[in-house]
Amino acid sequence: MYTLNFDTAAFVKDTWQKKPIVIKNAFNAFEDPISADELAGLAMEEDISSRIVQTKPDGWNVIQGPFEDYDEYGENGWQLLVQAVNHWYPESQAFVEAFRFLPDWRFDDLMVSFATPKGGVGPHIDNYDVFIIQGEGERRWKVGDRGDHKQRGGDINSPLVDDFEPIIDVVLTKGDILYIPPGFPHCGETLSLALSYSIGFRAPSQQELLTELADALIDNNCGQHRFTSNEEVANKGQVSQAQQQGIMDLLAQLANDPNQYQTMLGKMLSQNRFELDINPFEQAISSVDVIEAIEDGASLQRVGGLKILSLENDKQAQIYINGEAVNVDNIESEIIDIVSNEHLICQSVLLNWKDLPAVITLLTLCVNQGWLYFAE
Repeated sequence: MYTLNFDTAAFVKDTWQKKPIVIKNAFNAFEDPISADELAGLAMEEDISSRIVQTKPDGWNVIQGPFEDYDEYGENGWQLLVQAVNHWYPESQAFVEAFRFLPDWRFDDLMVSFATPKGGVGPHIDNYDVFIIQGEGERRWKVGDRGDHKQRGGDINSPLVDDFEPIIDVVLTKGDILYIPPGFPHCGETLSLALSYSIGFRAPSQQELLTELADALIDNNCGQHRFTSNEEVANKGQVSQAQQQGIMDLLAQLANDPNQYQTMLGKMLSQNRFELDINPFEQAISSVDVIEAIEDGASLQRVGGLKILSLENDKQAQIYINGEAVNVDNIESEIIDIVSNEHLICQSVLLNWKDLPAVITLLTLCVNQGWLYFAE
């Protein structure tokens, strides 16, 4: 249903994380995957992250959701943004699927915005890659070059930056895409009532990696090796360059040992920033129940936004689901690939697995945890 009109392999080679680009008519006959009314309904929910950004003469005002009514905001100068729509609105998965030419571990979420004329969020810089897809209506976007961009008004806590000289100045219409890598300032202004979609991709920072690694070492009582040296320089108050490097090499040893980092990395990369629509079984079902459901015609569907990842050359027989390591010992790699890659495992595939105890045990765990659910 949602097929991209550009060469994704060439895009990754020539454009990805290098430069912003406008792709006109990136979809054939693009249809909005969600309506404005349905988006407003999601914004009423406590568990769903939403906000309204009002354009003011002296800047922007942000109001956090949920929202019951929009009359007070008028007909112009505001924008509703709802995060992680793919977690809560299953019909959006087909749209998200078009961007799976990039790996799942990078994928952040689908943010959807409904904007009135003159609505926008102001000039800002993101630390992640984003594809902005235009639905109904029109929006004008300006993108600046990387550089030393000051925060607006000199406020170091402001998410906004000062105005910039654009290298892209374009009006997006239905089905157009604007791709922006990290570090490029950008600003959008709505020209007519508009629905827009932001597909974000993130990677961990050094700070996040060190925090997760430290937590994992503490939890597992690992990382006890201390610095040793063969000689000491008699220079009372000074730490030699060799000793500085030797101490920091302790971290390098951890980073170069898969046994130390792989489980931590798999857990970290399979986590989501936003809540998932997960409903674990209150009373656990059995493997027999799963087999019976399969024989009765059930397929298995992944809940929206859930990441199921495997690590190449993993030293442990594990996959990583929603921040947890799950044992996959005695399961063939081809089956692991299907579980990791496919959002829907159809009944015809499941029937081939029903006599494989390790696979059925895995699927039963996933159903009981609320990660997978039975679908027609």
